[in-house]
Amino acid sequence: MQASEQGVGKDKAARYQLVPRTLIFVTSINPATGSEEILLIKGAPSKRLWANQYNGIGGHMEPGEDFLAAARRELAEESGLADVELTLRGLINIAVHPDGEAPSGVGVFVFTGHTSSREISASGEGGLHWVPVTAIESLPLVDDLYQLLPLLRSSQAMIYGHYQPDETGEMTYRFHQQVSVHAQSGTSSNENRDADSRRNN
Repeated sequence: MQASEQGVGKDKAARYQLVPRTLIFVTSINPATGSEEILLIKGAPSKRLWANQYNGIGGHMEPGEDFLAAARRELAEESGLADVELTLRGLINIAVHPDGEAPSGVGVFVFTGHTSSREISASGEGGLHWVPVTAIESLPLVDDLYQLLPLLRSSQAMIYGHYQPDETGEMTYRFHQQVSVHAQSGTSSNENRDADSRRNN
């Protein structure tokens, strides 16, 4: 297979193109309380995006990485956590510019993991916090996390998301899950569950 056969590049017709990013949520048990906590990063006040809001860890991909390698690198760079077993849990298409001559968006690959290590080291992206999962909804989260985090915790099904701006430019969010249903006969089938979680802020 040749690179020239992939149908992308500056000399190709305008097609919808995605910039890939990773988003990672790691949980841990607080040994003092026994409660489950999730690691979130609070955006620095100086950040252009999500200043003073809580988000998962993550970021861009390098050309020489696969998606898992990118997630592991971002987690290590932003928190100091290494050797965390990560699982792909979600694929989100953020259609930032769905129309026009050069339609483009962001493709987010959502990973989750669990660790017994509690030692973290913050980066310049913001402050890291182990937050009790029961307190998540009371925090100033990045908007889509109010829908995404409960879905990640409610089942192990893969989550498919689509974000798109409405006529005012505000993003709307829609989620869909494909759930494996095990019948009594021992066979399994797939049940489509449309979460259809939408929020304008």
